[in-house]
Amino acid sequence: MNLLKRFAVPVACAMTVLALAACSSTKDPRRVPTPLTEFKSVLDVQQTWKASVGKAGRYLFSPVAIGDAVYAAGANGSVVKIDAKTGKDIWRTKVDSNLSAGVGSDGTLTAVGALKGGVYVLGPDGKLLWKATAPGEIISPPLVGNGLVVVRTVDGQISAFNAQTGEQRWVYRNRPVPLNLRVSSGMTFAGDVAVLAGFPGGTFAAINLQAGDAYWQTPVSYPKGVTEVERINDVTGPPALLGAQVCAVTFQGQLGCFDANSGRVLWEKAFSSTSGVAQNERIVAAGDDWAIVSAFDAATGKQLWRNEKLKSRDVSIPFLLGPAVVVGDYQGYVHFLSGDDGTFVARVKTDGSAITAAPVLAGDTLVVQTHNGDLFGFRPR
Repeated sequence: MNLLKRFAVPVACAMTVLALAACSSTKDPRRVPTPLTEFKSVLDVQQTWKASVGKAGRYLFSPVAIGDAVYAAGANGSVVKIDAKTGKDIWRTKVDSNLSAGVGSDGTLTAVGALKGGVYVLGPDGKLLWKATAPGEIISPPLVGNGLVVVRTVDGQISAFNAQTGEQRWVYRNRPVPLNLRVSSGMTFAGDVAVLAGFPGGTFAAINLQAGDAYWQTPVSYPKGVTEVERINDVTGPPALLGAQVCAVTFQGQLGCFDANSGRVLWEKAFSSTSGVAQNERIVAAGDDWAIVSAFDAATGKQLWRNEKLKSRDVSIPFLLGPAVVVGDYQGYVHFLSGDDGTFVARVKTDGSAITAAPVLAGDTLVVQTHNGDLFGFRPR
């Protein structure tokens, strides 16, 4: 099986990440957020619009960009498709349940996940097409594409449904672990062949889209420590795929890049993150669990730079926008860092609430969703 030629290149007692952040910032003096310092902006970033979809509550909601449209959801059941050029609604609807995950879309069908495992799939006009139930709580965005809607439950179990009918196609079960982080561990399509996903316990797999079995499974890192808390070692965030290289990161473990055809390790570094990783042709970027942002050479893993000026500010998964590394923080600031040396090149403010999801690019508009449920459109120049 050769996945290389068919892989797409994308432009993604239990504890919550919010609980970890709250405990760390209030009880550990080392976790006092670093004050922001002034700098001379060299990138002009203008806010062009603002919209709202509803607050996230205790969950993480990530927007999705398809062409010039952005899709978003909120905990109150609201789902919206917005024209990223203008910030105006294309359609807006509300499902009959509170949501815990969203949103996934292929530009035609849109899927969200509900508190008790409900899967809602909306048609091109935003109207409900079908509803199904997954065997557990869904806190990660569904994937929509290749004729499937793929969802994962908090224990790492992945279910695939026929995108048109809602009929369950297959289920992939991973080995359970005693404790896991309640983080949004996303998934990534590898073309029309596989879905890439990381799991509690530090493992990582390429799952056959047709049959639901694993082409390969490999550890990103191994649990360490004596107590069960010390041994939490979950893959966090969606795997970052570019060509035939896929990268993933774990909490209390490692950041690693792998051959997507075989799972063979290309390089790995000791690292710990509760958010996730991003890559482009040049660099692999991630914020660690102290919110220190680092960049590594994509080919060799050599560390290129490290920015400690956002330490303990709970940065989001990075987004790589041309030569810039973009992250949000707990106060709603969006920071633009130079991909060359990690220095600040721009900063913009949103609504003051946390930005935990990665920004997305819809056309020429960078879209950010905050914890309060506001969506901001920015245009860098």
